[in-house]
Amino acid sequence: MPERRTVALVTLGCARNEVDSEELAGRLEADGWQLVEDASDADVAVVNTCGFVEAAKKDSVDALLEANDLKGHSRTQAVVAVGCMAERYGKDLAEALPEADGVLGFDDYADISDRLQTILNGGIHAAHTPRDRRKLLPISPAERQESATSVALPGHGPSDLPEGVAPASGPRAPLRRRLDGSPVASVKLASGCDRRCSFCAIPSFRGSFISRRPSDVLNETRWLAEQGVKEIMLVSENNTSYGKDLGDIRLLESLLPELAETDGIERVRVSYLQPAEMRPGLIDVLTSTPKVAPYFDLSFQHSAPDVLRAMRRFGDTDRFLELLDTIRSKAPEAGVRSNFIVGFPGESEADLAELERFLQHARLDAIGVFGYSDEEGTEAATYDGKLDEDVVAERLARVSRLAEQLVSQRAEERLGETLHVLVESVDPDEGVHGRAAHQAPETDGQVLLTSGEGLEVGRMVEAKVVGTEGVDLVAEPLAGSSGCAEEAGR
Repeated sequence: MPERRTVALVTLGCARNEVDSEELAGRLEADGWQLVEDASDADVAVVNTCGFVEAAKKDSVDALLEANDLKGHSRTQAVVAVGCMAERYGKDLAEALPEADGVLGFDDYADISDRLQTILNGGIHAAHTPRDRRKLLPISPAERQESATSVALPGHGPSDLPEGVAPASGPRAPLRRRLDGSPVASVKLASGCDRRCSFCAIPSFRGSFISRRPSDVLNETRWLAEQGVKEIMLVSENNTSYGKDLGDIRLLESLLPELAETDGIERVRVSYLQPAEMRPGLIDVLTSTPKVAPYFDLSFQHSAPDVLRAMRRFGDTDRFLELLDTIRSKAPEAGVRSNFIVGFPGESEADLAELERFLQHARLDAIGVFGYSDEEGTEAATYDGKLDEDVVAERLARVSRLAEQLVSQRAEERLGETLHVLVESVDPDEGVHGRAAHQAPETDGQVLLTSGEGLEVGRMVEAKVVGTEGVDLVAEPLAGSSGCAEEAGR
């Protein structure tokens, strides 16, 4: 019997890319490929790249070069680039990086097995010519669903698939294969974005906004629960737009309680929310539904009005603070995180001071700060008023220092709070770590439990905060804590 072909998936970038990798894994395994963790043990190393900002693109190139170095020294025979960077640059990336044996775009995902086999056999699959994927769907959101079947939408695989195509895990199995044993998994609500932020190139290579049908999201969540997942995180480029192309902009408000009732799911988290699109009803559902985390990943980006207008965004310091007051009036313990860009073209010292004023009053649990850099193909890249790189670097360092101080202060405010902590790692040397409702995976800090007796990964534990370590918390499990399923997301 011939030895099975082996493939390793190396994923960079955001949680949306992680979902895409698991879709590719599902397709490959269904077609007879053996999935391995280490690229050196694989015939083909598939690198799922990120094309968002320069640092992420550099990491993607480094990962491709690192995988290429394995050739001749391990089992690895081919290295293939997929993901956002591959989609965004296509043949240009292939020409600039001959170390990659293939550069595959989103349109290749449905035939990923054949593409990899061709490359493994020494054949060539021509890299695609990049195009603006916003033009693949109708301008009107209401007309997009009918056209969606003819457009490649990673992470939108149907739930009901022919026998032999989906992983063998029951009739609801999506086109997905888990790549780790984490009790947390992301679920795509939608793809693409209709916003036109002047600094962002994502819509051009991810396309226009299109929602997944609620039944597909529910079926995938049920399947993940069968795999042992306890927390799902809903991801897309803009979750607050969910349902607008399905005729119901408030669809998320009705979907969340249904997801929370899924057997085995202890917590539902929503990421990527646009402040300008927050609705009173959505705030109510996020702050009052059992098992739904009162967690607000709000994309503020800045708070000075002139900078926000140049970014083609809306709001200002006072309106943003009013939004946060509304949230905390309904759920004082709510978690809030956001990202900010400093050094945007035309940003004055007064604008920067206005951003600092907002940060000092916002009481955010986690803050990401990025220095502006031109992204090709964006409107902002054409702006006058560019700041010198050393000025951008100084402002980045200044606001980053402030952010570090503020998130530490916010963590200290949680001393004495009772949290529901999902255990994610149990290690004899490192101790027991998990996350509370206000902490998303990878980005928002974690909780160190002072006692790990009887605890295992995937357990929801009630614990009292007794200390802080920067943004991280130290908490003591309460006697008799059993996870308190009804309040797990609270």
